[in-house]
Amino acid sequence: MDIKEKISSLISSNEVCLFMKGSPDSPQCGFSMAVSNILKHLKIDFKGVNVLEDETLRQGIKDFSDWPTIPQLYVKGEFIGGCDIVKELFESGELKKKFLEKNLIK
Repeated sequence: MDIKEKISSLISSNEVCLFMKGSPDSPQCGFSMAVSNILKHLKIDFKGVNVLEDETLRQGIKDFSDWPTIPQLYVKGEFIGGCDIVKELFESGELKKKFLEKNLIK
C-alpha cells in the first residue's frame, strides 16, 4: 500500500481523524495538543495518527492535503484545517455546529 492509499484509508475508516505529532494522550507539540484538547472538550471520538512514527506519513499528509503544517483535522473525509483554523472555528461555534450537522455530537 502506498502512502496516499494509507492516508485515504485512515481518513475513510475514521469519522474524525487528526494527523498530529504524538498521540491524543501524549501530544508532542503545542499545536497538536490544542486541537486534541478542543476535540476532547467537545467530547468527540477521534483517531489520532502520530506522524512522528513515520517520516513518509509525515510528508505524505502534507502532500495529500496540500497543507504545509501538522496537525491536520479531517471530519467524515473533509479536510477542516490546521490548528489556527480549528481554534477559530471552535471559538466562533462553527466547529461544534459542523459536528452537530454530521451527527458526531449527541
